[in-house]
Amino acid sequence: MRNDEIASVFDEIADMLELGGENFFRVRAYRNAARTVRDYPEQVTALSREKLDEIPGIGADLADKIATLAATGDLPMRAELKRSFPTGLLDLRNVGGLGPKRIRLLAERLHIRNREDLRRAAEAGQLRTIRGFGPKLEERIVKSLAHTVDEAGQRMQYPEAALVANNLVAYLRGCPQVKQVEVAGSFRRRRDTVGDLDVLVAASEAEPVIRRFLKFPGVTNELGAGDTKATVVVGDKLQIDLRVVPCSSWGAALVYFTGSKAHSVHIRRIAQTYGLLLNEYGLFRSERAIAGAEERDIYKALGMDWVPPELREDRGEVEAALDHRLPALLQRSDLRGDLHTHSTWSDGRATIREMARRAAASGLEYFAVTDHSQRLAMVHGLDSGRLREQAREIEAVGAKVSGIKVLSGIEVDILEDGTLDLPDGVLEELDWVVASVHSKLEQEPSAMTRRLVRAIRNPNVDVIGHPSGRLIGRREASGFDLREVLRVAHEEGCALEVNAQPDRLDLIDTACMAAKRAGVKLVISSDAHHPRDFAALEYGVNQARRGWIEPSDVLNTRPLKELSQRG
Repeated sequence: MRNDEIASVFDEIADMLELGGENFFRVRAYRNAARTVRDYPEQVTALSREKLDEIPGIGADLADKIATLAATGDLPMRAELKRSFPTGLLDLRNVGGLGPKRIRLLAERLHIRNREDLRRAAEAGQLRTIRGFGPKLEERIVKSLAHTVDEAGQRMQYPEAALVANNLVAYLRGCPQVKQVEVAGSFRRRRDTVGDLDVLVAASEAEPVIRRFLKFPGVTNELGAGDTKATVVVGDKLQIDLRVVPCSSWGAALVYFTGSKAHSVHIRRIAQTYGLLLNEYGLFRSERAIAGAEERDIYKALGMDWVPPELREDRGEVEAALDHRLPALLQRSDLRGDLHTHSTWSDGRATIREMARRAAASGLEYFAVTDHSQRLAMVHGLDSGRLREQAREIEAVGAKVSGIKVLSGIEVDILEDGTLDLPDGVLEELDWVVASVHSKLEQEPSAMTRRLVRAIRNPNVDVIGHPSGRLIGRREASGFDLREVLRVAHEEGCALEVNAQPDRLDLIDTACMAAKRAGVKLVISSDAHHPRDFAALEYGVNQARRGWIEPSDVLNTRPLKELSQRG
């Protein structure tokens, strides 16, 4: 089973436990396990029992369950829980406005067991007979039931979501009552894919904001609108939830709606230890608000440093904020160079001179031309002769384009046995060598590990490009022993790449964290094939920030004279 499949099992168990009224800590243990497995950079089923036990949040009991899932594809516990809950009842988790607690109430009070039961009860006005289910929630549920969308099809890459988000923010600022507006949730945390958008607005009056929101160009379906909330669908898949709050609650609402569920629960429990109540309206002692208007004031009142949104995943950031040891995260302005780009010499769509001009305009001091090597014949990869010819053009362009230093390089293929696609004598002549896997990505993890390790041990290799080979939504990451790869990379002084292309974002955030702990340097690269692709560096920085990466962890934050794969 893949990591995402195992994580889905643990998520389903957590939902069923919560539906059954199980205690909070047991539910949280399964939710945390799901997140840990989903984000883990290696396939957990390929790990030894000893290594499973070492994963934070995976104790002996969960390690046993992972082993059982790997062997049988299911868990006796899951099967037993499912017998306690009709299949249709579990499906209600995907209906807007419903969580496990509300679903449990519907089952107990109205004997609802599936979507059809829910639809009939809602249309008959029966939901409002339950405390907490008013006419507006009832209406929202009816519309959500009518808007059935495949869950997998809802997620989109971050840049695609950003286009809608940025347009919506600008549009809402055209409303005179709007004082502040921000897109929160997974979008603000800069996740690599986004399921929906959570939009927060601080306003002097909510009704005009709701009215303007519902008229946003591109809205194809209105799922519900109330006094301070509204939900729409834009295009054919993107759901947008709007919440309007008073300015006095702006900071509290940002905290509440930005962090992952686990992060939010954790800081609410910190508040409880101080005898405080934290919700989307503010931080309260009894009924007196002690903070709420500013996000930083919430964290400060809890004895914490402000936590950057990208870190709010409950991966140690709460403890770090309490101890005042949060990292000073990498910023786009810290990058001085780009060390993985392509030109028309292989599969790029611009000349070296055009790429150089855009690199300079992007604020970079240097960039490396790293076209593909000869193995990739379909993209006209370079052999030794053409590579030397290209080096002469690079030298000529460097003399003509001011403000940028152009480096000669290659993205050399790592062959099946770990050897490289070009002779060492040729690679020695270059300024920069990216080594990448482009074929046989389905190799067994042990073979892929040996393959990467052999490439890393080649003294000419500066960085391993897009190490896992994943393509988001299209190709699973290759399996390999990340710990061994990091050990050897540290030993050899070889960096690993964070490829900024939106469909790669490879390394993933948790692998960036692991590299940092192992003392392995990273390189944030655009993998640009067109001048406009230099803008993708922003997405690589997002990914690195989610992995707690600081400027000193990244090679291409250094001036060119200090640039080295070692140290």
